[in-house]
Formats: sequence, C-alpha cells, structure tokens
Amino acid sequence: MIVEQDPRRPGSRYQGSQYQAPPHGYSENRPSSLRRVLGGSPAAVFLRLLFLSILVGAFMAMLGLTPARLFWHAYDTVRALVDLGLEAFHDFGGWIIAGAVVVVPLWLISRLFAVSK
Repeated sequence: MIVEQDPRRPGSRYQGSQYQAPPHGYSENRPSSLRRVLGGSPAAVFLRLLFLSILVGAFMAMLGLTPARLFWHAYDTVRALVDLGLEAFHDFGGWIIAGAVVVVPLWLISRLFAVSK
C-alpha cells in the first residue's frame, strides 16, 4: 500500500531515504495464529475434515465397525496391559520382600559389629 510507504507518515519504516527494519518476529506475510494452528483457513480445514470423516465412516461401515466397538476394544486392551503391568509389579514386590528378609538382618548384624569396634 502506498500509505504504508509514505515517508511523511509518523512511525513509517521509510523515513526519508533510510529504511527501518521491521521489529523482530514481524512479517507482513505472516499467517494469523488461527491459520497457523489449524494449518490453513478454517473453511478449508473444515471441508477437508468433513471429506475425510465421510471416507473413514464409509470404510468403517464396510468392515462393520462402530465407534462403540472401537472404544470398548481400546478399553479392554488398555485394561489388559494395566493388569499385566500390575501383575509384574506384584511379582517384583515379592522379590523385594524375599530379598529384604535376608538382606536387612545381615545389614543390621554388620552394623552392630561395626559399632562395637
């Protein structure tokens, strides 16, 4: 725009024949924050998501999948992994207790002999 390049305008970057650099991080062609977050204009992103949702929904319908089945399958999988992990910690805790039954009394005895010297 000609108005932005007018050297007579107060605060213009074009003071006489000298050019003032824009502030750090400023760009005239920089997209808005909303466009940067969405990855494009809101309308274009909405249309892309709508189209992909239709395709994925049709594919899921052909396979006989429903969102509820997917949710419960994911829930069962996570629950099985948690149960497996807790079972491993249960075994690990047993090892700790079994080792402590032997190690702690030996440590106490060694400390008592070290203090008596």
